[in-house]
Amino acid sequence: MDDLNTNFVILEKFKFFRVIIFYVEKQYILKIGSKGEIFPPKEVRVSLGLISNQPILVKVYNNRMIIQKLESVEEILNKPSSTKISYHALKQLKSEFD
Repeated sequence: MDDLNTNFVILEKFKFFRVIIFYVEKQYILKIGSKGEIFPPKEVRVSLGLISNQPILVKVYNNRMIIQKLESVEEILNKPSSTKISYHALKQLKSEFD
């Protein structure tokens, strides 16, 4: 725990740097098909909720490829909101629209 606090202090001194930390849960070695297809294992497709013919987003960054599921409008709207607002702020906002 002491190392964690020390690292935090060091990061605070260099907070003008943009730090990106990736936590890799699992890694897979895939082969590219004869037509350039990439076939993720069933475990990956199921865990990400990928279905056949679903559009995905591919990002290329510094010789790396990042594949990300594109969420449908329904999936986005069904997510619980993480926005919190106080009663007073809500009351003020409501008065602006009345």
